[in-house]
Amino acid sequence: MDINKLIARAKAILLTPKTEWPVIAGEAATVPDLYKNWIVILAVIPPIAGFIKGSIIGTTFFGVTYRAGIGTGITGAIVAYALALAMAYVMALIIDALAPSFGGEKNPVQALKTVAYAWTASWVAGIFQIVPGIGWLIALAGGIYSIYLLYLGLPHTMKAPADKAAGYTAVSVIIAIVLSWICALVVGGIIGAGAIMNMGAAGSNLHIGSSDGSITIDKDSALGQLAAAGQKMEAAGKQLEAAQKSGDADAQGKAMGAVIGAAMGGGDQVEALAPDVLKPFVPATLAGLPRTDFSAEKNGAMGMQVSTANATYSDSTSGRSLRLEVTDMGSAKGIMAMAGWAALQQERETDHGFEKTYKQDGRLIHEEWDSQDKHGEYSIVLGDRFTVKLSGQAGSIDELKGAVGTLNLAGLEALKAQGVKQG
Repeated sequence: MDINKLIARAKAILLTPKTEWPVIAGEAATVPDLYKNWIVILAVIPPIAGFIKGSIIGTTFFGVTYRAGIGTGITGAIVAYALALAMAYVMALIIDALAPSFGGEKNPVQALKTVAYAWTASWVAGIFQIVPGIGWLIALAGGIYSIYLLYLGLPHTMKAPADKAAGYTAVSVIIAIVLSWICALVVGGIIGAGAIMNMGAAGSNLHIGSSDGSITIDKDSALGQLAAAGQKMEAAGKQLEAAQKSGDADAQGKAMGAVIGAAMGGGDQVEALAPDVLKPFVPATLAGLPRTDFSAEKNGAMGMQVSTANATYSDSTSGRSLRLEVTDMGSAKGIMAMAGWAALQQERETDHGFEKTYKQDGRLIHEEWDSQDKHGEYSIVLGDRFTVKLSGQAGSIDELKGAVGTLNLAGLEALKAQGVKQG
């Protein structure tokens, strides 16, 4: 392994994918070489970062930091790494098997190339799990950018017609999501942090024609939405290609940011709302408690923008305190939309509480409740873009729900198209 060549290839596939994919497709390679010189090296990044986050830094819930035991963390990391190596091969088999359905050519080595290099962004971004605050967002951005890399690569490696690349990508990604869920469930069972997400609805509108075996996608389904987003991202890719030809490093960096921003936004460029626009949705009083603290800010980097408004409501006499967070996911609205398309669901119960995620009236909702501490959290996603979360002490989860219900949710949801530039 030549580390300099590895770094150069990683830089090329991330910054100039349109010119790098033809080079990759034309290279002689074998399955062992791809594993030895690429997959085993990069696939280890997320498990290591996950171990550092889970067992050393820890995860904080309700002000309490939880750390998995070192032994448990190491075991989980090893299992996650092994599953990642296996999943790469399984996904290559699937991509190879799907090729004829999308006008491509079956070639197992080229299929493994496709997986190995398309997943580079996700593997590299996995290191950001350890960064507080925005780290998870960067890690997710890497996953979304890997979808774009897959979309660009399939016409070169699998010889799929360009007009079928979006559908090919969509089907492959949905399968990858399901496999990732299974892997997460296995690892979660080991480290005690598993969560069950029902992905069944994601593929409910995949239709296989009986006459010619062709695959068509319902435009309103999860696959159809993802395919449309993939087509929109092509425009951002052209911008990146033009920047690469110019030789201007600054322009290339900005163009890559535009690609990430477009990918995160589901194919659209999104300008997050200004902090003062969010302020009216944070009232002076809530659930009978006065607002005692308020802050609002807008942050952005690499084509991503997020705006937040936070407030604390408390009463020194009763000792009660609530925390309200209103967030404009801005450039990450595509991720929120994907969560809605996939019909994410989760439900977990303990001896003294519960946690569940579900969809109601088109909105994604998350609830957590601890009956011992009388502490809970209720959050709702509006317009596949805004999140409103209220946490703190209450008599029941229904009190938190009721308090959120008094907010101007409809008014906030009505702003979902503001600052959106169609791709």
